[in-house]
Amino acid sequence: METAALIVVLVIALALFFDFTNGFHDTANAMATPIATGALKPKTAVLLAALLNLVGAFLSTEVSKTISGGIIKEDAIIQAGAELFLALIFAGLIGAITWNMLTWLLGLPSSSSHALFGGLIGATLVGAGLGGIDFGAVLSKIVLPALIAPITAGIIAFAATKIAYSVTRRYDGKPDGRDGFRWGQIFTSSLVALAHGTNDAQKTMGVITLAMITIGWQSGAHHEPELWVIVACAFTIALGTYLGGWRIIRTLGKGLTDVKPAQGFSAESSTAATILASSALGFALSTTQVASGSVIGSGLGRRGSTVRWRTAGRIGVGWLLTLPAAGGVGALAALLVVWLGTWGVAIDAVLAVVIILGLYMRSRHTAVTHANAMSDVAESHLAVEVLDTPPPTRRQQRIAQAKAEAKARAEAKDKAKAEAKAKAKKKAEAKAGKKAVATTGPRPTQPPAGEQTPEQAETRRKGDSA
Repeated sequence: METAALIVVLVIALALFFDFTNGFHDTANAMATPIATGALKPKTAVLLAALLNLVGAFLSTEVSKTISGGIIKEDAIIQAGAELFLALIFAGLIGAITWNMLTWLLGLPSSSSHALFGGLIGATLVGAGLGGIDFGAVLSKIVLPALIAPITAGIIAFAATKIAYSVTRRYDGKPDGRDGFRWGQIFTSSLVALAHGTNDAQKTMGVITLAMITIGWQSGAHHEPELWVIVACAFTIALGTYLGGWRIIRTLGKGLTDVKPAQGFSAESSTAATILASSALGFALSTTQVASGSVIGSGLGRRGSTVRWRTAGRIGVGWLLTLPAAGGVGALAALLVVWLGTWGVAIDAVLAVVIILGLYMRSRHTAVTHANAMSDVAESHLAVEVLDTPPPTRRQQRIAQAKAEAKARAEAKDKAKAEAKAKAKKKAEAKAGKKAVATTGPRPTQPPAGEQTPEQAETRRKGDSA
């Protein structure tokens, strides 16, 4: 029992550290676009995200119940021993944290949520076999939401962007497109941060609650997390959001410069709505995937945009790799537990500390650039190509056509006036010539060249006779 209690303490400590990494890994999901568009300063944005993550963690516990009493069949594992079950949870957390830290360092697309699920599932498969996993719950609560949520968020963001540009295009003549939406982004990004707290903080609560139930410190009939668990997880994810988010948030401030205020407003509204609805239903979503789908959808909502399928495919591959990769690390950690028992737990703990410190020290010597700190939210806008000069809308085409027709009519009218004026001038000159002839009579006829007129001949004869 003392060994089990010690493992529970290790599980709680490791779970809270995972919560911390979740905070700094996903800060940018809420605050990338308002920083990119200038709606919020980076320090203000991160502080606001931390506070709202804290508040959001107290609003719902449905996702926590999914973790503590959904994907893992604790009854089937506890039969083999509560101590083994706790060790498997510990191994699963090692897999999740290792993958979280590694992807944060390398900038690979990842989801903290799927890293946690993958680690727990991988460890459980090694320690208890297929019978320890409720695959129906995994399919309905994890896999299907992972496929549907980003697409749904993208469609909502696409429609919202179309509406935003359509409603405001007659009243906003600013070149960057609906500058007033920057103020709206403060509200929508706050909603995303709040939604992140209602979903992601719950996952750590579920893991701790599962460990408490396993050792008998909490009744298995109630999967509600205790108050101290809620408070601890809320403050930990908020602290991670504020302290650790700078590495990614600075990169995202540069990576999303093509996002216009109207797009950011639409993407954040879609992300918040999708996550809040899923949290109410108990679906454990990946905030990163939802935010990425929203950014891509809002990009497609702009005129003249096309999808760069190669980039979008790279993001999708990153999503697919997260769960099995974290599961593989969790399975390796679980193997040590199965083979060596308590000594395996101790070795796992030492390895976890070494891996965490090693990755952290490595990050201290690595500059923050697009190459090593880019998340899939930052790259989401790159999956959509938007022309520098988008093609005109149908209304703009009608206006341009009307102007061209009016110009052609004006030119034709001016030409007709010029021709009429020239004709009138010519007619007036001809009339003036006829009038001059009628007044002075006919002009004397000139003799052909070399001949003399009678007057000239008479004058010459008189001169000769003289």
